[in-house]
Amino acid sequence: MFLDASKYWPFLILALLWAAVLSGCQSSAGLLTPADETADAVMIIDDANTDLKSIKVLYEKNEGKRQELKQAMASDDAAEVRKICEVLVQTINEGATAGKSALDKIDKARQMNINEDYEEYLRLKWEALNKQLEAFEEYRQAARKLRDNFDPKNTKAREEVVADFKARSENFQNLMEKARDYSSQANELAKEAMRRPVGE
Repeated sequence: MFLDASKYWPFLILALLWAAVLSGCQSSAGLLTPADETADAVMIIDDANTDLKSIKVLYEKNEGKRQELKQAMASDDAAEVRKICEVLVQTINEGATAGKSALDKIDKARQMNINEDYEEYLRLKWEALNKQLEAFEEYRQAARKLRDNFDPKNTKAREEVVADFKARSENFQNLMEKARDYSSQANELAKEAMRRPVGE
């Protein structure tokens, strides 16, 4: 995977902070009551963090592959391009499985009776993660096409596959930027809630 998980997956710290804030806050409907499930939702998000941690491990294991791929393409090493792309496709598939699992858990938490701040926070985190998964699908498709069609001996085919790779890489970057925007909004919302006096 090609993202800095510590930046793009801030659930790991914020879920714990939310748990502390929620222990004494009010929802828009009044004081937390037994029917309020926000604290339970935080526990589900804690479980989603396990999926996100597994993505971080994949990223750290494969963080140099993108540069290796660029070098292999520049030197027209078709065998190395295929080898690297195969690893990338498998890695992204594994990461996507973990990401979809995390999305399902966020969906479950969002359907619970939770306070408005946490509901909006989870919506933004869902959007961020969803955009990241869209971005990685772009990169997976780019890697698949390179793996199957990169042929330095066929100039036309090489130019087409390289152009497709460039376009999908740009789409990847654009989608990741949108994901970062959603994540930043969620983080700001969490910080505001934490600065708010208890009971406000």
